[in-house]
Amino acid sequence: MDNMIIKGMRFYGYHGVFPEENKLGQQFYVDIELRMDLEQAAQTDDLNYTINYAEIHGFAKAIVEGPPFKLIEALTGHIASRVLEAYTMVNEVTVRVTKPHPPFDIHFDGVTVEMRRKRDADGRTIPA
Repeated sequence: MDNMIIKGMRFYGYHGVFPEENKLGQQFYVDIELRMDLEQAAQTDDLNYTINYAEIHGFAKAIVEGPPFKLIEALTGHIASRVLEAYTMVNEVTVRVTKPHPPFDIHFDGVTVEMRRKRDADGRTIPA
């Protein structure tokens, strides 16, 4: 399988357990890795045989900037599931969501949740 990696997307969302997070919001960083066969796109130079990464960006933006989740695990899982639902040529997806400024009195670069999902033989989304 080939990979398409979309790194460093930044969106403003209102996700978190604490009411202040839901009211004030903050930036979230998203990376998405798509595993799929890109041979035909490479051979033909035709967008119809790949995924337009601008669409993936729009997809992630709509989810992160949409209704809030309490946990970034739920946000990450939702992005992964929706990508697999929308793009049948994707065999497996890895989504990383980083919350760079969790509301704790500690200093670190943030917390990242990474999830890998794929389709099973029946088309359901399962952990990879």
